[in-house]
Amino acid sequence: MDNKPIGILDSGVGGLTVARAILDQLPNEPIRYIGDTANGPYGPRGIAEVRKFSLDIMDKLVKDGVKAIVIACNTASAATLRDARERYDVPVIEVIGPAVRRAVSVTRNKKVG
Repeated sequence: MDNKPIGILDSGVGGLTVARAILDQLPNEPIRYIGDTANGPYGPRGIAEVRKFSLDIMDKLVKDGVKAIVIACNTASAATLRDARERYDVPVIEVIGPAVRRAVSVTRNKKVG
């Protein structure tokens, strides 16, 4: 097992549910959680601010040696995912895509909304 932690970021404490799910599935994996309660919630903020806050946190997580980053904030995912995947040499995982795929899979017509 790699002792490097999985980094998780959110604009507050909501991402703790993601951290809990990771710990439930991977109980021996260390995690490093950063909830940006000083600047969150990100939803009403402009995209430039969200990008700055999110990338600053991801820079810190990478500097701290995480083996992967989980963006547990929908707003941060939408604002930074592509750039984060190009910027870092660790996997960057978001939560929007998996949630959408799950929602579509349980509908009768494969549409949501």
